[in-house]
Amino acid sequence: MILGQENLNIVLFQPEIPQNTGNIARTCVLTNSKLHLIKPLGFSLDEKHLKRAGLDYWSELDLTVYDSYDELREKYKDSTFYFSTTKGKNYYEEVTFKQGDFIVFGRESCGLPDSIRESDPKRCIRVPMIKTSLRSLNLSNTVAIVAYEGLRQIGFPNMK
Repeated sequence: MILGQENLNIVLFQPEIPQNTGNIARTCVLTNSKLHLIKPLGFSLDEKHLKRAGLDYWSELDLTVYDSYDELREKYKDSTFYFSTTKGKNYYEEVTFKQGDFIVFGRESCGLPDSIRESDPKRCIRVPMIKTSLRSLNLSNTVAIVAYEGLRQIGFPNMK
């Protein structure tokens, strides 16, 4: 990670699939973003699938693991949080991201719990999709889409 403030903070709430988390970790390293994981995790952090997806980027990753969402919120109580959810009213590009903002993504199987989404409905954002009976885009794809919009808005700091 480049010294100084991270560009964005990516939060995965109880992620279940190690390959997604590995891909997201790689994205975080290459965008100077910090990764925050909220337990319980659906895998061990030393699983070979997780490491394979993150390749040799793990040593460069700024990662913090929390026992609960409340622990994260208490630590960063003065920060701005956005919540990526299929139930969001705003499209992800309609909000104004700032350097250091937190973007929270839910579990692959069921998204974010109501309690988190309802804590600040105006900060719930979504990636547009066609109406379908299917749940949503892949988590690592969604993180990349939203993160790069945030990075674009803040001018891609320290990125070439």
